[in-house]
Amino acid sequence: MLSYPVVRTSLLFVAIAIGGLFFADIAITASNPWRDLGNFFLGVMTPDFFSTEGLLTALLRTVAFAFVGVALGSVFGFLLSLVYDRLPVRIFSAFIRAIHELFWALIFLQFFGFHPLTGVLAIAIPYAGIFAKVYSEILDEADPSPARTLPPGTGALARFLYTRIPDCWDQIRTYTAYRLECGLRSSAILGFVGLPTLGFYLESSFSQGSYSEAGAMLVLFYVLIATIPLWVRPRLLPVYLAGAPFFLGEGLPIVWGNVARFFTEDIVPAPIRSGEGIEALGSWFGELMLQAALPGIWNTLILTQIALVATGILTLLVFPLISNHFGGPVRRTAGHVFLVIARSTPEYILAYILLQLWGPSMLPAVVALALHNGGIIGHLIGRQTNGIRLRPDAPVGFRRYSWELVPRIYRSFLAFLFYRWEIIMRETAILGILGIYTLGFYVDSAIQNIQFDKAIVLIVITALLNIGIDTLGRFIRRRLALQTMPTC
Repeated sequence: MLSYPVVRTSLLFVAIAIGGLFFADIAITASNPWRDLGNFFLGVMTPDFFSTEGLLTALLRTVAFAFVGVALGSVFGFLLSLVYDRLPVRIFSAFIRAIHELFWALIFLQFFGFHPLTGVLAIAIPYAGIFAKVYSEILDEADPSPARTLPPGTGALARFLYTRIPDCWDQIRTYTAYRLECGLRSSAILGFVGLPTLGFYLESSFSQGSYSEAGAMLVLFYVLIATIPLWVRPRLLPVYLAGAPFFLGEGLPIVWGNVARFFTEDIVPAPIRSGEGIEALGSWFGELMLQAALPGIWNTLILTQIALVATGILTLLVFPLISNHFGGPVRRTAGHVFLVIARSTPEYILAYILLQLWGPSMLPAVVALALHNGGIIGHLIGRQTNGIRLRPDAPVGFRRYSWELVPRIYRSFLAFLFYRWEIIMRETAILGILGIYTLGFYVDSAIQNIQFDKAIVLIVITALLNIGIDTLGRFIRRRLALQTMPTC
């Protein structure tokens, strides 16, 4: 039986999402969306791998940006994890990981331009914050008993290297490999801001209605993700890391004067830059809050809560697809394929595709967020049910689902859902770049109007909002005694 606090919390979130539907822009505005959707699926089923020049190069650059960005993020994240117990380090790590990779890319584009450094840093910086948190948690859970067997006088560094690292190495390696998959998705969507990764060519193909070309790119991306265990081997990693920088491509030379001007002039609030004083700064900030920040926060929160509940509903519907307690091997194989596609496709790409097919509204974003996150949690919960042993006289069909399995996995399900709450918020904010009126829309508009001071303030507000949701999610997990492992 589920406890009353768990049921009450679930119903509260469902009620909030239902209330949000009255304020959300949920609609299909395309003239013939089902025809367009059919054409898209036809394109996926008939991919054209030879119509786009540079497709292989884009794929290699997607992998290269992921490897270099994740490698740098893991190194600096590990260093931060060693001093993660210090409050300034925790605050710094929380702040840099709360800003989405695309926001970091938009910032670096303003002074580095379309240089490989833009893409590498856009991945490495937020990933360093993520690695710092997760590595710290892994190290804190290390078994302390091996350290007690060392001879007296053993130095702190030797104690760390010979006891804690060997005990945690498998977990660190597993999580880093998992984060590489996330890095591939992050690298792909960097193409939507002009970097030469897979997203750049995908956007071009869609804008021209070349669905077979777009289908070819998606198929290649799915194959790339699905075959990670085959081509990412420990003995090959040094080769990949040594070769990846040479596949990043070349950009225009960095003008360091532009970097200096960005930090000393461009992001300085206009009233201060023009010497108008504190009173003018207050009016400037108030106008920014009323015209951009507050509407963006409102829409971001509404979309996040609807997407969170939609993710939960979809998860409960799809986890039986891969559970050994339902159906046969053919059905489970089809279920695995569906969940791999759902969780491998970045929310940004899913939302972009659905926006092209259905027209601008919050609906494509809700569906994209629910499919991606539901695919991830559904996969984890489905695997968890495979370890549950049912009694011989357990009911079958819907009663097995509702009375035997759901009550047993529901707490884990909620834990994963609340863990991904902040991640859904980050993605919701960035989807504004596609034209949905979340915070990302106002950030992108400010950058397009060369108002970098306003863009930076809105990005900081986005980060603080994400930190707040993450803190609230952790509080709820502790209050309900929910535990889970991190997911990307």
